[in-house]
Parts: sequence; structure tokens; C-alpha cells
Amino acid sequence: MAAQDLGNTEWERSKISAQDINLLKKLGLSKKKDALRFPSEESYPTPPIGYRVSFVDHLIHGLFVPIHDFLRGLLFVYGLQLHHLTPNSILHVSIFITLCECFLGVHPNWALCKRIFFLRRNGSHNIAYNIGGVVICVRPDVEYFDVKFSDSVQGWRKRWLYIREESADSLEHNIPPFNGNEKILRRRSWDAEATDEEKSATGALMTCIHELQNTRGQELSGIQITTYFLRIRVQPLQARKNPLWMYAGDKDVDRLSIDLSVKDLEKLVRKISSLSKKDAIPTTCRVVPYSGTTPSPSGEEEEEEEEEEEPAANVTAPMSMSHTLALSETHCTAEETSTPHPDLQRSTPATSPRASSPKRARIELEALLAADKHAEDLAGKLKASEEAREKAENDASCIEGLRKRLHEAETDLSDKITQHVAREGNIASRLESLNRRFVRKMSQDFVLQKPEDDRLLDALSLLEIHADLVRRSIFDAKAAFPRLFPYFFPKKKEPDTFAALAKSFVPQEDLGLSLRQENLKIGVEGTITLVVESQQNVDWAKVGAATKLKQDKWPSLIRAAKPHSKKILAFLGYKPTPSSSSAKPEVK
Repeated sequence: MAAQDLGNTEWERSKISAQDINLLKKLGLSKKKDALRFPSEESYPTPPIGYRVSFVDHLIHGLFVPIHDFLRGLLFVYGLQLHHLTPNSILHVSIFITLCECFLGVHPNWALCKRIFFLRRNGSHNIAYNIGGVVICVRPDVEYFDVKFSDSVQGWRKRWLYIREESADSLEHNIPPFNGNEKILRRRSWDAEATDEEKSATGALMTCIHELQNTRGQELSGIQITTYFLRIRVQPLQARKNPLWMYAGDKDVDRLSIDLSVKDLEKLVRKISSLSKKDAIPTTCRVVPYSGTTPSPSGEEEEEEEEEEEPAANVTAPMSMSHTLALSETHCTAEETSTPHPDLQRSTPATSPRASSPKRARIELEALLAADKHAEDLAGKLKASEEAREKAENDASCIEGLRKRLHEAETDLSDKITQHVAREGNIASRLESLNRRFVRKMSQDFVLQKPEDDRLLDALSLLEIHADLVRRSIFDAKAAFPRLFPYFFPKKKEPDTFAALAKSFVPQEDLGLSLRQENLKIGVEGTITLVVESQQNVDWAKVGAATKLKQDKWPSLIRAAKPHSKKILAFLGYKPTPSSSSAKPEVK
């Protein structure tokens, strides 16, 4: 199963801290006006025109603007953008350029680069990264410096920013504009090996690298090279006025800041490497690097070169980027498209303090002639790419407008989401207040059986339960109040509305007490009526003894008391029998 390409899902709002900004200031990387721009609240990069997307970790690993031509060519040949490379890959290129200029005395050599490095896709079995999706690796059969890369650089993808793209030449020299949707496609150039001519031309350089690694007492390591370019405050991946073999110390025009303190230097080296606090940080290199203050080596080799013919006077030319690039591109097919590569015309680098021997110079000159022929073939293939590049540049302004509109739409959507969340919170608060009022008045609370884990929905569910209880209570009251009204208010007319009917049962006086008093009055009236109708003299002190009354007087007495007894019996819920008026009471 193919690995899933994360694509745009890897991007999120940049999280550059104040500590990161202070580090960039200390390294002199933010001193140059408009060289860096920090994103605001956008969650997807929208670089202004003339800017590219990079990372804080790229900058502290040796990158700066304007970008070195060697890195421009590398991105072109491999079909990559800056954000495709990991920080460790950036450090690999920085170390390689420092090695070539400071310890080999040549310009960055493309043929030598192919002999040492190859590319592979970064990711796991199930995930293919887009940010940092390509890793530069040392070939397994090559003896190279142990760089001691940092084992874990997690979080570097979140610290992205914009760097200004500068070029003194035509637009073809610029690196490709940022395109987060462009998928990483593997090319033949990723695995391209040096040709026989290139191996022959770089044989002496490989021998020199092995000597630098294995000379007893003068072993050079990758961490020494890293510490050196961090200490001299010159970014290897920046296009510079002078190569590093002409480094002039504190007054060098390419220096970005003053010397770092020993503590800051050691902290920075440990930040980009796997060295711990227990490991010592080398303050100097065991091999003295070439610089403006270091004299050129002397010996028979230099004397022989002075007698050499004029074409061999500048023997480091075959090592330059522009010549050896043509050899490497012969491995690419016409279907593999990429952005145009910087100028392929011949350029003569500054004289190197380490010149080659006459024999090696002749071999390199032959390789150069062959490279020129391949360059002509490659120029035809590049013509179509140049036309496509011009069209892309013309469309850049339109794309920038679309990006601006998209950013405005995202901002507007974010504001509306914020308003919607605030409105939902307000509604939930009001619902919760209503529920609290119900609990205080009814003294009955409910718990949801299956809450939605949503504040608004849960508060609404409780309010619906409370409302249902109130509806049932009102329905029962509507059924009871009309039946009770005639007994509590016999002289009043029943109200037309339920609200008025319910209000009648909430007077200031006690309705139950009033009803009991009324019943007592009816009872007294009935008793007096019985006594009067019986035409008997009653001893009221012995009124409780019913045997004193004559039995033949009961029918007339019952008839007199019947209107009052009906009310009492009806209120109590009893129905008198049809013969109750003629029934004789039982008196014991």
C-alpha cells in the first residue's frame, strides 16, 4: 500500500517564539532589512512577492539570503523547493561547501557532490512527508565525515517564516516560487552517480578528503567543520562576495555578526547536533582552514604550475558548479520537468590556494571540453522550461491576488466562528439560568441519562424535561380547579381563563379554613332547624344525647336539613340514595 501524502495538512500556524527571534538577532540574521518576514495568523504560507518559505532551523544550519548558487542548482537538478529539505540536509550542504572552500581550496564541486551524496524520500511506511520530505544522505560505499546529526529535530516544521529571494541575474536564477500543493516526485537525478570522467576529475579531491579524515593527530571531523563556520559568522549557503579561502577575520565583508561567546557557540552546536552537555565542543580545527591570513602552500607542485601553459593556469575551473552540472543532467529524461537552472555558461572562479598538478589539470581540461558538449544539448532542453518559467512569473501577480483574497476570506471566517462561539455560550448561559430557576421553584432537579457532552445541547435537554413537567402539572391543575371552584366560591362565577382560575386559589386568606367555617355554619343551622322543627324543649347541656328526641319528628327534621346536607355530602364525594328523604334515622 502506498504511503499517504500529508500535503497541506502538515501546515499550521507558525509558532516562532521570542527565544527564536532573539537567536536570529544574535546570529545577525535579522539585521539585514527585509531579509526576513514573520507570518501573522495565517495557518498556510502565503509569502509576499519575492519571498520564499523557509524555517528557523534552516537559518541556524547555514542558510541565508541571497542564496548560494550551488544550492540553487541543487534545487533545480533535484526538482525541489526549500521546504522539501530537512534541517539535517541543509547542514549537509553547509558542511560540504565549507569543506570545499576551506579545506580543499576549490569551489563547491557538483561532480564531487554526486560521488558523496544521494537523495531519498523521507517518511514512514504509511506517511510521506511534504515538509522535509527529502533527505540528503551519504552513499553507503563512501567514507565521509561523521557529522553527528541531531537525533530528533521535531517541531521544526512549525517554525516557518519568509525569506527574501534575491538574484543579481535574470529570473532564471531564482529558486521556484512556493507551491505547497506540488507533490514530491522522485527523479533519476536523485540516484545519479558520477560519470567516469567526473570520477577521474575528482579522484584527487577524494584522496584529499581521506587524508583529512585519517591523518593521525590531524583528523578533521564533521563537528569541527560545523563549529568553524558557526564561529566565523559566515553562512555557507549564502551567496558571498568572496569564497571562504579568502576569509579576512573580523573585518570580512561577509560576516553577519560579531563572534559568539564560548557559551553561546557551544549551546548552538549542541542545538544542531547530537552532542550532549558532557561532550566537549572543539573550539578549533585540527587542520588549519584556508583563509586570507593563511599563506598558500609552497613546493615543487606550485613551481611546475608556473611553467605550465596558459590554459592550465586556472585549473580549478572544472570544479565549478556551472561546468559539472551539465554532466549530471545527462541522466535525466526529457519528461522530467523542473524550474530552469542558473546560468550554465562557463564562469572562472577566483584562484584557489590549492591548485592541481599539471597532469591532473590536463585531465580536468578534457573533462571540461566534454562537459561543454553536453551543456549545449542541455541548453535546448532548457529552452522550453524557460518559456514555462516566464509564463509562471507573469501569472505570479494573479496568484498573489488570489492568495490575498483567500487570506481575507479565512480571516472573515475566523471572525464569524468567534462570534458564533460567543453567541452559543450566551445562549447556554441563559438556558442554565432558566434551569436553576426551575429547580429553586419546583425543588426538583434532573440528571441526563445520556449527555451529549455539549454545553448548549445538554442545557436545552434539561430545559425540555423541566418544561414537560410543568406542562403535565398545568394539565392536572386545569382538570382539578373547575371541580373545586363551586365549593370554595359558591357565590362567584368561574373565570374564563385558566390563569385567572388558578389565581383565585391563591388568595391572601386560607381557603381551607374558610370552607371549614362555612361547613360549621351549615351544621349549626341544620341543628337549630332540627330543634325548632321538633317543637321540643332541648336541654343544650345534654344536646349530644340523641335518645331525648322523639322518633316521629325525624322525617320532618331531615326534610328541613336536606338542602344543607346535599352540599356537605357532595363536597365529601357521597351520593345520597333516592330514599334518603324518607329513611328513618337510627338512634341508639
